[in-house]
Amino acid sequence: MPSAASALHMRGISKVFPGVKALSGVELAVRFGTVHAIVGENGAGKSTLMKILSGAYAPTTGTIEVAGTDVRMKRPADAQRLGIRMVHQELNLVPDLTVAENIFLGRMPKRLGFFDRGGMLRRAAAVLAELGTSIDPQERLGDLTISQQQLVEIAKAYAADPRIIVLDEPTSSLSEHETAALFRILRKMRDAGIAIIYISHRLKEVLEIADEVTVLRDGAMIETRAASGITAAEMIRLMVGREVSNVFPKTPSVIGKQVLSVRGIGDGARFADVSFDVRAGEILGLTGLVGAGRTEVARAIFGLAPLTTGTIEIDGAPVTIRSPAAAARAGIAYVPEDRKGDGIVPAMTVRENISLPVLRRLANRFGRVRRGVERDLAQTYVQKFSIVPPDGERRIGLLSGGNQQKAVISRWLATDPKVLILDEPTRGVDVGAKAEIHGIIGQLVANGMAVVMISSELPEIMGVCDRVVVMRDGRASAPIAREGLTEERIMALATGEDSAEGEAA
Repeated sequence: MPSAASALHMRGISKVFPGVKALSGVELAVRFGTVHAIVGENGAGKSTLMKILSGAYAPTTGTIEVAGTDVRMKRPADAQRLGIRMVHQELNLVPDLTVAENIFLGRMPKRLGFFDRGGMLRRAAAVLAELGTSIDPQERLGDLTISQQQLVEIAKAYAADPRIIVLDEPTSSLSEHETAALFRILRKMRDAGIAIIYISHRLKEVLEIADEVTVLRDGAMIETRAASGITAAEMIRLMVGREVSNVFPKTPSVIGKQVLSVRGIGDGARFADVSFDVRAGEILGLTGLVGAGRTEVARAIFGLAPLTTGTIEIDGAPVTIRSPAAAARAGIAYVPEDRKGDGIVPAMTVRENISLPVLRRLANRFGRVRRGVERDLAQTYVQKFSIVPPDGERRIGLLSGGNQQKAVISRWLATDPKVLILDEPTRGVDVGAKAEIHGIIGQLVANGMAVVMISSELPEIMGVCDRVVVMRDGRASAPIAREGLTEERIMALATGEDSAEGEAA
């Protein structure tokens, strides 16, 4: 198929829900053999537009052409028959099936009329190898990390030979190494004539991979430009209608006494001999490639997984942590990477989500929660962190990702922790919310809290952290002082091209 041919033309697309106009007259034209990025704040209409393209929603008004032919899609199966494949930010996989079974779900290969398991495993292994990952196709999907599952989601779409592929925040859990591998695959798919729609809040990546960029704001298309003719600063201005001068601000803080001390901890499988300290007013970054053991270390410190070796101290006193409740009592709080699966209870209100870990404190002597006190607590954080809409009685599942994340952070701050562990705190949130979350983190360290921040985004790590520990294959480097940080040094440690020795600060 020629690269200049029209793959997709969405004309005058509007979508009205009861009381809400989500899209208003959006135009989107995508060509075969190109990567077309769509950027915009959470709530700009990106997801709604893609749900219309995938057949999940019907447009209120407007028309859709695929390869020059008018189409009407009543269900996702219609879009799939047209060669449209989605890679969702929220994973759409079956945890109890194997990796290979997930990749070929709904279209299992057959040989002589019978299910060809061997063929499925070989084809899955080939696809995974092309994506540059060593994931075992026979492994149970639920045993993988979130970032590995995201790679499987991408493999599933790629294995279906799509004509148009939509990737929604595909690198939100990937390190720069995995992102580079993904980009090699995307370029190969583009050169093969596939039309790629790429949705991301990471504007540096957009400029690296995209041929064209469409900016959405408040449900309307603002502008479409060649990627070579736009800068990140211009994209931000078009997205938010204002200047966002510094997405990763470094808030001044006084580094105080040692609060958390981790010595030689290991779980007997995913990580071993990990040691670091975190001080009051300090942000310690924890980074590395996918599968390096970062999340596993955080979960173990919070009591979500058992430790087989090592010690943990808070304020110089040894603590034994075998459960999240014990971690909370010791003064440790943890905001997980998987906001949807582990962070929020979508059907509950913002108020109920914020108050969950402190219900005992909010109860009267008969064990009944004092609703007035609970409402006041929630409203304090709603106002302090500018959660939108400012309504503690709104169901949290209806909020944008950035506002959900602010509510999850609020929940754990309500426990008055000494140490806050943040696992990918800005994953899948827009540039405006990202700056707000970093502002919140800055307030916390300025007030003397000790923060451990896990991130795959090196500009984020380098922008806000005082020291950085790099993990590789379950082992941790010595902390590297802020003054000694470069992206090249972090990647060398993460890939094993450098020794695991850092600079003590």
